[in-house]
Amino acid sequence: MKTKMKIEKFIGVGENIHCTRVYKVGGKFAVESVGGGYEILYKSEGESRALLIPECFMEGSTWGSGKVKHCAVAIHQGVYGDEAGKSAGLDYIQALAKRQEAAGATYLDINVDEFSTDVEERMRLIEWTVKAAQDVVSIPMSIDSSDIDILKAGLAACDLSRGKPMVNSVSLERMDAVEVAATAKAVVIASAAGESGLPANTEERLANLDRLMPVLEGAGFVKGDIHVDPLVFPISVDGTNGVGFFDAVSAVREKYGPEIHIVAGLSNISFGMPSRKLINQVFTYLAVKAGADGGIVDPMHINADVVNNMDTESNGFKLAKELLLGEDDFGMNFITAMREGTL
Repeated sequence: MKTKMKIEKFIGVGENIHCTRVYKVGGKFAVESVGGGYEILYKSEGESRALLIPECFMEGSTWGSGKVKHCAVAIHQGVYGDEAGKSAGLDYIQALAKRQEAAGATYLDINVDEFSTDVEERMRLIEWTVKAAQDVVSIPMSIDSSDIDILKAGLAACDLSRGKPMVNSVSLERMDAVEVAATAKAVVIASAAGESGLPANTEERLANLDRLMPVLEGAGFVKGDIHVDPLVFPISVDGTNGVGFFDAVSAVREKYGPEIHIVAGLSNISFGMPSRKLINQVFTYLAVKAGADGGIVDPMHINADVVNNMDTESNGFKLAKELLLGEDDFGMNFITAMREGTL
C-alpha cells in the first residue's frame, strides 16, 4: 500500500545550471559527432538538438578523466562561439531553465565559478547566464559564487519583477555576503558552517546559526527570507550522517519556528553510493518529515509531486530508509539489493 505525504509546496532551488556539471564523454549525452569532434545531445522545444564541444574543452584534467562540463560548454559557445554556436549555447541554457521551472523549481541556481580563474570574465559570464535563463522563465534566480564580485554581478542582472532573487549562501565565513544580499533585496540561504570549518553535530550547527541569525536580522532579513542550510554530509563517509541531519532539521525547526525555511543540498547525501536518485528521493521524504520545506536539488527528480507520491511500502524505499537511518551497516543490504536488481 502506498502511503502518501501531503505537502503543498516544496522550495526547489534548481541546481542544474552549474559549471561543475559534467557528462561522461562517450556516454548518452556527450558523443562523437558525425562531422568529427564531439557534441552534446539535448532536447529543446520537443526536438533533438546538438551542441558542439569546442576543441579547448578537449584538453585538461576533466576531459582526461573522460568527462566534459556541459554547462560550461554551453556558456562558452553562447558567449564566444560563432553564430551557430551562440544560438546553440543560448538554446541549451534556456532549455535547462525551462525544464526546471516546468518540474516545479522555485529558484534557478546559477554558478559559473569553475568556468575559469578570471574573475572579470566570470562576472561577465554570470551576467550573461542569468539574463539567458530568466528571459524564458518566470521564477527568480539564485546566485551562487564563492567570489563577492561575481555574486554582485549576478544579482545586478536579476529581474526583481519576478520576485526576490536568492543568495547561495551566507555564513559565518562569508559575512560580507550578508550586506551584498541585503543591498540586492535578496533572500538568503544561511549555512550552518562555522568561521573556519564544518559543524560536527547538531549543537555546533545551532551554535553557528545562533551567531549568524542576529546579523541577518540586523541587516533587515525577516524569517521568511531566510532559508537555513543545516548542511548535508555523505552517508558513504559516516552512516550516522543521515540521522545527524534529520536531528539538526528538527532542532532548527523547533528553535526558529514555522516561518523559517530549511533548504539544504540534499543530493550531497548520496555521494559515493549507487542508485543515487532513489537515495536522494527517500532522503528528501525523511527530511520533509523532520521539518525541512525545500532543497537544492535537481527538480526533475525531486519536487512536491515526487515526495507526495513515494511508495513507502516498496522494497527500495525501505532499504534506502534503513541506510539513511543508520540501520544498514556500511550500506551492505542496500548495495547487495542494487547488485541483485531487487531495488
